[in-house]
Amino acid sequence: MSGAGAGDEEAALFGLAPVAPDATQAYGPHPDQVIDLYGPESDGPESDGPVVLLLHGGFWRAAYDRTHLSPLAAELARHGLPVALAEYRRVGAGGGWPRTYDDVTAAMGALERPVIVVGHSAGGHLALLLADRRGPRAPRRIVALAPVADLAHAHELGLSGAAVAEFLGAGPGWADRLAAADPVRRLPGAVPVTVLHGTLDAEVPVELSRRYVRAAEAAGGLVPELREQAGTGHYAPVTPGTASFRVLLDTLRST
Repeated sequence: MSGAGAGDEEAALFGLAPVAPDATQAYGPHPDQVIDLYGPESDGPESDGPVVLLLHGGFWRAAYDRTHLSPLAAELARHGLPVALAEYRRVGAGGGWPRTYDDVTAAMGALERPVIVVGHSAGGHLALLLADRRGPRAPRRIVALAPVADLAHAHELGLSGAAVAEFLGAGPGWADRLAAADPVRRLPGAVPVTVLHGTLDAEVPVELSRRYVRAAEAAGGLVPELREQAGTGHYAPVTPGTASFRVLLDTLRST
């Protein structure tokens, strides 16, 4: 996950000690189909209030799991926001398209309550795919942090050693899989979307989020709000204590 210019931010995030959840629930039979719950017991999955469904990144690969976002989950809960930190099947451990996305939708459904989806990096990509959902099971809001918002362009750039190709898989049907999995082909319907993206992001260039917003503008539908964070890289938004984290917190509190 490392990249030029991201070393200090990456070290700050991955140097944090993991925080154990208050509870864990399964949403499927696979060991990775679990959700860690952070917050008081009264804000558990039976509550009528919204929960933050938190989706981690790692370019969809099994080498990266939800642990590195546990400090963020705990800090959001400390500020009064109940959090469900979801794990999902990833490339190299039974995941890939569409299984990874299927897990995200299953995790959201298992919560049985209003959901605000927050996703970082590849998790931001998965979050944005939920923006075209409608009806009572649609998210209340989506906040995407440094998301892989334009999958085709990410593939053209060869981000993280052809991670998009690994995620979608080789063989016949590539164009169909890309179309189904690309947020620029599945633009927001009725779900409001906010994108927070650092201008110095070396892992996922901010241009991907700009392209996503331009696609929504061209389509004439609901346009996501893009908040570019000057001087910020890839990891600061999900690191407690940073200025970018405070922007995230304020954004969630305004929901």
